[in-house]
Amino acid sequence: MITEHKFRLSNPRISLQLCLLALLVGLLASGLIVLFKFAITGLQTLLWVESDDFTQLPLWMRIALPIAGAAVIHQLISHSKASYRRMGIAYVIHRIKCHYGRLPLGSGVSQFFYAVVALATGFSVGKEGPAVHIGASAATMITKRWDLPDNTMRILSSCGIAAGIAAIFNTPIAGVLFVLEVVLRDYKIHYILPITISAITGAVIYRAIVGEHHMYDQLELLRMPLEHYPTLILFGLVVGCVAALFNRALLGTTRVSAPWPLWLRFLLAGTITALVGVLIPGALGGEEAVVLLSHSAEISLPLVGTLLLGKVILTIAALGLGIPGGLIGPLYGIGALLGALLVVILSPLLPQVSEYHGLYAAITMTAMMGVCLSAPLASLMALVELTDNASVIVPFLMVTLPAFLVAQQGLGAQAIFLRQLDIMGLPYKVPPLEQVLQRTGVLSLMDQDLVAVRPGLSEVEQLALLNQAEGSRLLMATEEGQSLITLRNDFADHPGSPLKREPLPGLPDTASLAEVYRLLEPKRTGMVYIYHKHPDTPVGLISWAALHRYFRTEQI
Repeated sequence: MITEHKFRLSNPRISLQLCLLALLVGLLASGLIVLFKFAITGLQTLLWVESDDFTQLPLWMRIALPIAGAAVIHQLISHSKASYRRMGIAYVIHRIKCHYGRLPLGSGVSQFFYAVVALATGFSVGKEGPAVHIGASAATMITKRWDLPDNTMRILSSCGIAAGIAAIFNTPIAGVLFVLEVVLRDYKIHYILPITISAITGAVIYRAIVGEHHMYDQLELLRMPLEHYPTLILFGLVVGCVAALFNRALLGTTRVSAPWPLWLRFLLAGTITALVGVLIPGALGGEEAVVLLSHSAEISLPLVGTLLLGKVILTIAALGLGIPGGLIGPLYGIGALLGALLVVILSPLLPQVSEYHGLYAAITMTAMMGVCLSAPLASLMALVELTDNASVIVPFLMVTLPAFLVAQQGLGAQAIFLRQLDIMGLPYKVPPLEQVLQRTGVLSLMDQDLVAVRPGLSEVEQLALLNQAEGSRLLMATEEGQSLITLRNDFADHPGSPLKREPLPGLPDTASLAEVYRLLEPKRTGMVYIYHKHPDTPVGLISWAALHRYFRTEQI
């Protein structure tokens, strides 16, 4: 009835089955991400956009594309189910925390098409947000196919997210750290190994299709001498201030526009993008073009300053008003332009910074992401993997650490995805004990010694079975579910019958111990029965005493 692998997966331990499932999730997620990238490139080609460069388009197309893109996305969303309309990294975090990462599959399909349209029509959004959602949806497909335990669902969703990040940026270790640092906010060895397997799978698929190169490995990054470290600290102070202001502006726009009708928000996003596209066409689209430009020797103060302003406005307009897409890509673009701008400003006073302007831009690129998302380790590893250069580690820390202190301690900035969930009214906080119990499935603790009897069995027959049953208890199906039948301890006070009957709540065999705790904790006594597929097929029991003993004796 219940296969052996389900019992193994319900335990919070590494198993061969879990690793194989992680590999399968990595393959499916990265395959979908590759298809997603090809769809963006294909649609841009149809629209005469070359390599995410909108500067060569005629004026009328720079106006028409964003407005038409917003209209198309609005129509697609308007004709989809309400449960398919929420998307993005913040929503995935909510589902991981409160629903084990299980997503409505339609939302993953919707995210795919909405993001393709948004990215192809010039909105300043990133590919990684859709990649995270699509990766988690791939895990949902697999867990639904084999009806896997919920605690495994959470791990596999995390695997899909890591594979999505790796397949977009070719950054497997950064993908692992992003999941642990931003999504799960938890470090457990039985999480890390399968997540790493999926991330490596995503990177291998990327390299097999795109080639053996890193996204920004062509950048010339010189090893920075020690005398530049005070300048790096100055850069960090500026990055911290800009990151805090950006977070407040984006969250403020999201909060103010949340009650507005969808058509109005999308109309504003399309109009603002079109207007900025007329004046600053280089700010349209993703981050790759502006990142490369920020490393160019031809940079000037008017050019970089204008592009930075345009990129900030476009990103806040698109994401703050609800255009589907990711935040990390735009943060890379904003951070790189900010670094280049600081180099241009400081060059007259500190001529030596000009020689290392590419390195400054690369460091501020990922430092901006790390501070805004409260993900310093993931951003550090992303910089190393994107540039294929480990010499940037110490300079990066010299920028990021003061930036964190300024942004979070000085200016009160907080993790942006969690604040987005607060604005959306979606929960993400789980009590610590429940959070720990979510790691373990009910199959690992349930008592399988039970006797289920048919309804209508006479009392004499029930008594005879009770004498033979393990634990002196029977289960009998009722219209409401199952009743537990035991012998009364106080039969003298109940001369009518020696049998005691009490209804039991039921849970599917895919549930975790957290659901058992929620049912039994109010009275701190009793039992729940576990069923396979249908409430009429009980397979085990879990008592409060067993659960209490588990979380008192296990290492949780």
